[in-house]
Amino acid sequence: MRRCLIISGGYAPHRAFEAGERVRSMLEQDGFAVTHSETLDAYDGEDLAGYDLIVPNWTVGRMSVDTSKRLWLAIWSGVGLGGFHGGMADGFRDNDRFRYMVGGAYVSEPGGITRYTVENARPDDPIMVGISDFEYHSEQYYMHVDPANEVLATTRFTGEDYPWIEGVVMPTVWKKPFGSGRVFFSALGHVPEEFDNQSMSTILRRGLNWASRTKSRL
Repeated sequence: MRRCLIISGGYAPHRAFEAGERVRSMLEQDGFAVTHSETLDAYDGEDLAGYDLIVPNWTVGRMSVDTSKRLWLAIWSGVGLGGFHGGMADGFRDNDRFRYMVGGAYVSEPGGITRYTVENARPDDPIMVGISDFEYHSEQYYMHVDPANEVLATTRFTGEDYPWIEGVVMPTVWKKPFGSGRVFFSALGHVPEEFDNQSMSTILRRGLNWASRTKSRL
């Protein structure tokens, strides 16, 4: 049985533990044994290398250099890293090692909660197959991203709030290898209710399965 560690907390409006429970339910249906922690101490207290998938779900927060090195070694050795929204892209702002593993970092959400289109950039990829472009109502993340990412979905900014970004195409879902491990990220999922969007939840579920160290259902 595959093992997953979810670590949830941080910025209260994200309701991280509730969202983490949504992820727990998804993964348990796919045969994972899930440990869901509400403390950052889990990064040091758990045997990270003993998991098949780690889901960082902690917006902001602080991670020491030693802790990030432990996580780095776990992912490098084959443990999967996968997550969503600020719990991954806006975690541990002062830790460049963590942000390098993630492949991107949140910098803004122009217009706050807004309506935009998520465009499928790789309809042939197993994570994205059968997913049509879809409308989404949430924060539209503007991020600094690693050009080595394999981009699976994008959004386009209108420039209504910041005219200088009009027409900018922003990666929203990506994956990449990291040593022997795999990394998956989706910017979607500001609050738990967004998991009710079938396209959003399908992409996340497939992506987390793909990132997991042992053979996924994809």
